[in-house]
Amino acid sequence: MHGLLHYLQELSTGRVILWCYAIWYGVNITAHFDPRPQIWLTSLGLSAIIGAALIISTRPSGAKKAPLDPWVTFRLFLMPFCVSSFAALVKDAGFFLIFPPSLRENLIGMAAIAAFLLVVTLIKKARPHAAKGTP
Repeated sequence: MHGLLHYLQELSTGRVILWCYAIWYGVNITAHFDPRPQIWLTSLGLSAIIGAALIISTRPSGAKKAPLDPWVTFRLFLMPFCVSSFAALVKDAGFFLIFPPSLRENLIGMAAIAAFLLVVTLIKKARPHAAKGTP
């Protein structure tokens, strides 16, 4: 548990935003899940192609190449998978941009994100006190 608390304390604003995207994806994918393998295999294929292109495009063109962080590499493949599977699952479901047609679904997604942001904020605010040895 200590590792999770430390991770949440150290989250940058950018990583918090990425987690909010992941929460929104998770809530909507859960609500509109389709078990057909074609959707998931197509998303995996697109993820491989686009992820490889993203790796290539983020690498310097010179001879000296620093290794990419494994989590960065993972995210460069995960994001195209999420985008393509999201698009396939919500097709013809009445979405406006990324928002489901149901107020209930929107509220669930927003509540999940708000709960995450609250937890992160509380953990980050508790951090200075923990460093000083006070509860």
